[in-house]
Amino acid sequence: MLTIRLARIGKKKKPFYRVVVIDKRKPRTGRTVEVVGTYDPLKKPAEVLLKAERIKYWLGCGAQPSDTVRSFLREQKIA
Repeated sequence: MLTIRLARIGKKKKPFYRVVVIDKRKPRTGRTVEVVGTYDPLKKPAEVLLKAERIKYWLGCGAQPSDTVRSFLREQKIA
């Protein structure tokens, strides 16, 4: 089953995340199916960039968003 979740790519003490579509059984930084956005918590306010069309496509295919990504989607009124 596919999930839409965060994958950390930042350095130590400098977090930066990609919003990715990935198989639920893969590790956090494992091989992804597609990158559908980014999240930068260090900017004030935190910057969230999402590709709405691709996220809607993957949700239509049955991908389940994580709790954090679900809050991003509600915030930007995507799903």
